[in-house]
Amino acid sequence: MAWKFDNPLYSMSTDDQNEEAIKVWEGESLGGIAENNNRVPQPVVGLLILTIITAFLVTAPLWGQRPHAAMYEEYIALMDSPEVMAIEGDDKKMEFMVNKVKASGSKWVPLLERHPLEMDDLRLIKGQVIELQRKGAHMEEYTVLGNKLTIANFEGNYREDGTRMRSQPWWDKGYTIDIFFIVVFIVSVVTTIKRLPNNSWVPDHSKSH
Repeated sequence: MAWKFDNPLYSMSTDDQNEEAIKVWEGESLGGIAENNNRVPQPVVGLLILTIITAFLVTAPLWGQRPHAAMYEEYIALMDSPEVMAIEGDDKKMEFMVNKVKASGSKWVPLLERHPLEMDDLRLIKGQVIELQRKGAHMEEYTVLGNKLTIANFEGNYREDGTRMRSQPWWDKGYTIDIFFIVVFIVSVVTTIKRLPNNSWVPDHSKSH
């Protein structure tokens, strides 16, 4: 099975392979199906490209956005404050803390809006957050999974003390996998099409028996 790469966008098959394909195409009944040799419609190609780009742009704000312990430190610091303790009802307490943190200009506000917690959720992780603070841990490296704080499963650059940063990178590694499979899909489709006779050839269906 020979390959030809001098003009891959025209054909990747040799002339004799294309001639053999033409004979089969025109000489076989193909189950009574008359299949033409048309090019892939440009609107279909454009729609595919638009779908891929749109999917990435729509989900871009979520890239690397795992909820971590550092996001909720300000909430936990307010939980036992006289202001919060004087408020009745967890919903109102939570509303007060959310507005307080937002008014303070916290850098975590966008993430907190995407990953909101209720007062009961904060109570579950409060002790773990305080314990990590006492140890001087890097709070951004601890992902919040339900009622547990788990060290992030990432290894980034080295710090001055020789330890590795384990914060979630801005580029979610899942998208690397997505891009890989998208490229494989497109290359496979193009390769399959270009192994057939070029679309400039029109099959004569009257030759089939």
